[in-house]
Amino acid sequence: MITQVTFHWNSTIKKFFVLSIFAIISVLISSGCAEKTEEITVGSADFSEGQLLATIYSHGLKRNGIPTKEKLNIGSREIYMKAIEDGSIDLLPEYSGTLLSFLNKDASPQNEDDTMIQLRDELPDAIIALQPSEAENVDTLTVRKDFAEENDLENISDLKGISKDLVLAGPAEWKSRYAGVPGLEDVYGIVFKKFKVFDAGGPLTLTALKNNQAQVGDMFSSDPAIENNDLVSLEDDKNLFGSARVVPIIRDDKATDNVVDTLNSISSKLTTQDLMDMNAKIANRESINSVADNWLDANGF
Repeated sequence: MITQVTFHWNSTIKKFFVLSIFAIISVLISSGCAEKTEEITVGSADFSEGQLLATIYSHGLKRNGIPTKEKLNIGSREIYMKAIEDGSIDLLPEYSGTLLSFLNKDASPQNEDDTMIQLRDELPDAIIALQPSEAENVDTLTVRKDFAEENDLENISDLKGISKDLVLAGPAEWKSRYAGVPGLEDVYGIVFKKFKVFDAGGPLTLTALKNNQAQVGDMFSSDPAIENNDLVSLEDDKNLFGSARVVPIIRDDKATDNVVDTLNSISSKLTTQDLMDMNAKIANRESINSVADNWLDANGF
């Protein structure tokens, strides 16, 4: 009799122990504590603002316990979109309407909400767009202020009568990208005397405008160099370039709740003025890492 009682008691203990372990695991899973935290590879385009935004994403994720590594300055959209599709990178900052135009040149969204709906439909399989920020940075055709005044230029359409005598400066991909030389010809009927390859809204294009190597250049709307150098961005009156809200693009298999919440929180606090202020600091030779970390500190990350 004693032996039977002892055996029964040991079985009960074993059963209780197993059930307890399962209960603990269930609690951990439901609370998110057992969620697998995989490393996120963050990429960026080959211009300073893209690198800055990618660094903000990367450092913000790290502060929330998500391991990251960075592959910055990859190149143009044609290159880094292939990288996120093949899994070489998992996450990158993009610009809503600009990316939509790249994916479908015939897209014609009516507003920012419509832009995001169409963008999500056009993205490759396994790639998703998260919450866009208020911050916007769109390509602009920019000229010197004195040149604009001399030629009565306010809109891109105003270039049509004089474009055959003008040089356009921009990045190499503008030769074939629809939101570039082809779109200017198709949408506006504008044909330039020559297209010279410089950089994407960077110091080479700025110098070309200032030195009259080019009379029109591709500059980004959030670049403080436009105002600081007496330049004028022409109104995109036929909406070739569309809207360009900053939005995180990520592989679906890396979009855990913690990752999504962190990136959406960053988007909810990022403004166009923030971009302009941070771009000015980088232009004054502050490091991208310190500018990114200072923004994260200031916004409670």
